[in-house]
Amino acid sequence: MNDQIIKPPNPFRILGEYNSHIRAFKPNARLYLLNVILTGAVMGVFRLIFNFYALSLGFDEAVLGNLITTSSFVALIAALPMGYLADTIGRKGSLILSGVLLAVSIITMALWQTEASLYAMNVVSGLAQSLAGVTMSPFLMENSDEKERTYLFSFGQGLQMTMASVGNWLGGYLPTWMSQTQNISATSSPAYGYSILIAGIGAVIAILPLMFIKSPNISRSQRAVFAPIAYAAKNPGLLTKIILPMLLTSLGAGLIMPFMNVFFRVVHHQPDPVIGTLFAWGSLAMGIGLLIAPPLADRTGKIQLVVITQALSIPFLILLGFSPIFWVGAASYYIRLALMNMSSPVYQTFVMEHVDPSGRATVASLTSMAWNFGWAFSPTISGWLQVKYGFGPAFAGTVTLYTISVLMYWAFFWRRTIEPIPAQAAAD
Repeated sequence: MNDQIIKPPNPFRILGEYNSHIRAFKPNARLYLLNVILTGAVMGVFRLIFNFYALSLGFDEAVLGNLITTSSFVALIAALPMGYLADTIGRKGSLILSGVLLAVSIITMALWQTEASLYAMNVVSGLAQSLAGVTMSPFLMENSDEKERTYLFSFGQGLQMTMASVGNWLGGYLPTWMSQTQNISATSSPAYGYSILIAGIGAVIAILPLMFIKSPNISRSQRAVFAPIAYAAKNPGLLTKIILPMLLTSLGAGLIMPFMNVFFRVVHHQPDPVIGTLFAWGSLAMGIGLLIAPPLADRTGKIQLVVITQALSIPFLILLGFSPIFWVGAASYYIRLALMNMSSPVYQTFVMEHVDPSGRATVASLTSMAWNFGWAFSPTISGWLQVKYGFGPAFAGTVTLYTISVLMYWAFFWRRTIEPIPAQAAAD
């Protein structure tokens, strides 16, 4: 008994367990992960550069906030229709269509640099984001068993963040490389535009693995929209508890996360290559956090991990927003990213395990709407606050909303344990 208490965990045994879960991934899941690797790098480049690109075209932070809001608002209002579309055309068709829309939006933004074009392509990007968001969780549920499910959710997001770190690093240097080949300024709109065009080409390549996914045979009745809606109507209490904390988190995240590159440039006066490297290491820290989340969740419990990691991230968020010292802000940025985001796939798995299979598409749509709601409205508010008062009020709002969200997770789920619903795969 004593030996069991003091015996430390064997890291080799833990790695062996992790490896056995990864080996259990199904072929469809592996193809999806290959797409995630490519898309992660593409979005790492795009998200780092787009803000600078818009500012280089003469738009201010308020317009930038509106552009970000446009994409997220479209993703918000399209979530339920996209959930129905995902059930109608199947997961494979939905993932491919989402990839096509994303590639079209990025390439068009690179080639046509008018305000109208940027707004229009953010609409297209929002549709792509919405369709991918409502498809991902049901797809992973249908292509995994209970043994590897949490690992698949976390490994997918971990890979995405790890590759985003590569994209962030490339994004920090791409404008400089483009400027050298074109003999233009590294901070000019053409340099940023050429860099975004390269990201768009990468988005096209990322679609290829999805072509090889094998779609299961699903009957027409399984694709009907009425059963999921009926499920949602019969379970308003559970759905409110699932969605409300995520909604508050998204409102807080939308205040600061779309502007972190601008924050480090304006507040800490850092150049693009430094910010790109900072974002690269930040994405890598997030990826590592996501990869270690499954074994931690096995030991603590899923919802316990969500509450603990998100609560621990709040002090580092305060340091990030209010410390005048760059290295303190940078270190806090890394730690906060790892802690706050490692719980995301764990919570997604928790949610999917606690709803009926017939309701998963609807619940995925509703959680996507909750997440995009904050990103649809908060960036506009934050852009206005930045122009008037700087970043302080935005960070204060985020800290407050995150704190309330963590308390809700604890009150709704930790104090009262609810049993998962047995998983039912759509097809082998």
